[in-house]
Amino acid sequence: MTGHGAHVAGVSGVLAPVLVLLVYLHLARRARRRNPVLGWSGWRTASFAAGISLVAAALLPPVASFAHGDFRGHMVQHLLIGMYAPIGLVLGAPVTLLLRALPVAGARRLTAVVHSGPGRLAAHPVTALLLSTGSLVVLYFTPLYEAAAAHPAGHWLLHAHFLLSGCLFAHVIAGPDPAPARPGVRARLVYLGCAIAVHAVVAQLMYGGLWLEVRAPVAEVRGGAEIMYYGGDIAELLVAAALVSTWRPERRDRPERRRRPAARAAGRP
Repeated sequence: MTGHGAHVAGVSGVLAPVLVLLVYLHLARRARRRNPVLGWSGWRTASFAAGISLVAAALLPPVASFAHGDFRGHMVQHLLIGMYAPIGLVLGAPVTLLLRALPVAGARRLTAVVHSGPGRLAAHPVTALLLSTGSLVVLYFTPLYEAAAAHPAGHWLLHAHFLLSGCLFAHVIAGPDPAPARPGVRARLVYLGCAIAVHAVVAQLMYGGLWLEVRAPVAEVRGGAEIMYYGGDIAELLVAAALVSTWRPERRDRPERRRRPAARAAGRP
């Protein structure tokens, strides 16, 4: 793909994220109209818009132009699309918004999908970890990366994989949307720790050029490895912060849950 072709493809690719944002804003307005008291959080909307903005920034110059000719630019794209943007998109709680905005029948169908066997399997932490972090091993230490980068369709499939798998992992670990297969906070911290460890090992192997199947100058490969190592750490710290923020209400609720049965046993309301 030429530089001009990459620019045109990037502009075209931004249309899909913009359309998604417009749909989100429409659903948020509908949710506020259906239930003015409950409404819809402006913070959630801003978070989702920030995620869409990061996707757009990754697909447009100067990032897209940088990624076209330099492996370090590819890694910047990877971080923006696969790690940073998903945090904003997931914290926007799009599934909860759909449940509030859809008619009752549609909301019930969506709930059935979320609670179905395939839905639980897709939202399991092991599945999310393998698709988001485990796939990096397959991508960079097999000929897959070079084969995908050589064709426009493969290039866009990589972007789609980074975005969807990143959203899945962020949702499973720290998302506010319902996830029946989501384990407790301590277990999620363990899964997050596994993701951090795999990212670090992949970055170190990449820096050393061990078993790497990426054909790029050594300086670019090492620069990309450093971007993955340090940029990935920051993204994972943000996920950890989002996870810890969901832990506090759980801990505050537990004493209340323990007191209520005792109060009923004593005849008190």
